[in-house]
Amino acid sequence: MPDFQPHVLDLAACRSQVEELKTLLGNSADIGEAAFHAFFETRPHLRALVGPYNPSLTSPDRLAWQYPIFGDFRCDFAIGDWARKAYTFVEFEDARPNSLFVKQGEKATRAWALRLDGGFSQIVDWFYKLQVMTDTPDMETRFGKRVIRYAGVLIIGRDQHLQAGERMRLEWRQDHVLVNSKHIVCVTYDQLVEDLTSRLDRYTRPGIAGA
Repeated sequence: MPDFQPHVLDLAACRSQVEELKTLLGNSADIGEAAFHAFFETRPHLRALVGPYNPSLTSPDRLAWQYPIFGDFRCDFAIGDWARKAYTFVEFEDARPNSLFVKQGEKATRAWALRLDGGFSQIVDWFYKLQVMTDTPDMETRFGKRVIRYAGVLIIGRDQHLQAGERMRLEWRQDHVLVNSKHIVCVTYDQLVEDLTSRLDRYTRPGIAGA
């Protein structure tokens, strides 16, 4: 079974890998999931930097790839903070024109895409399984504690494919739809680059050490 492995964050490598993601996005406006699978798998420092979307996770010192959540479900990758027992579970989807919203009949307002709803629903299933397993010995064996602080992140789509008003709909959904009292973070790949760059800038600011 894929397991969490110790990880030491290298900020210089993080910045380099974020720039590589920016280059990948700049090369095409239509990128399939397979390309992102190959990209993320070989860039552990970039993956680690995704972890602090969970505000309880401050030191991303554990990484797992294709992590099975008690056998029934699997996330694309996961990040852990062993001392704080905080974990971020990530699902990434494609970045195509119809990844976020799709035209439906004659309606002027586009509908939520099946790809987005499918990714969101997978995270709902993870939350269900983690809740069911809370306070069990298996939970403590895996995560070091029976009750952990966890978050789910969905990475999908491109800013340039959003039409007027759709950014607000996406943000409203993230801010107001709760699953077991938890928000699911949903970001486009462009927003991911922006957030990770900002995170790196904070980490490297004079007087701030480490991640």
